[in-house]
Amino acid sequence: MSFEEQLLEAIDEAFSSIGEGCRQAIYYHLEKKYKLAKQNIPSQIEKFSEAIERIFDVGAKVLEIRIINNLYRKMECSFPYLFNKNSLDFINYVESARRVFNSHNEEMGMRHQRIKLAECG
Repeated sequence: MSFEEQLLEAIDEAFSSIGEGCRQAIYYHLEKKYKLAKQNIPSQIEKFSEAIERIFDVGAKVLEIRIINNLYRKMECSFPYLFNKNSLDFINYVESARRVFNSHNEEMGMRHQRIKLAECG
């Protein structure tokens, strides 16, 4: 599963945690008011974060923490939670998770190549 798919699932789970109707309403508002379709969220994470903050105000932090926690769980990494919720930088957490994911995949790809070379040689 790609990083983008994992991120979208993490977001979906966070939205679903406040109710199915709310999840649908959030996606509707993101698309209609903020011109942000669900499938474009991973490539427009800053726009997504701004929209969520406008929709939920201070409550956005709770959703962002859930999203990040879900994402790190899906990646099977521990969530480096900062206890000061005001210092949470959602975008940096997402981008950090993306780097970890990409780094892990590159490492796995190199291992796979070494195995193939060993089998051939």
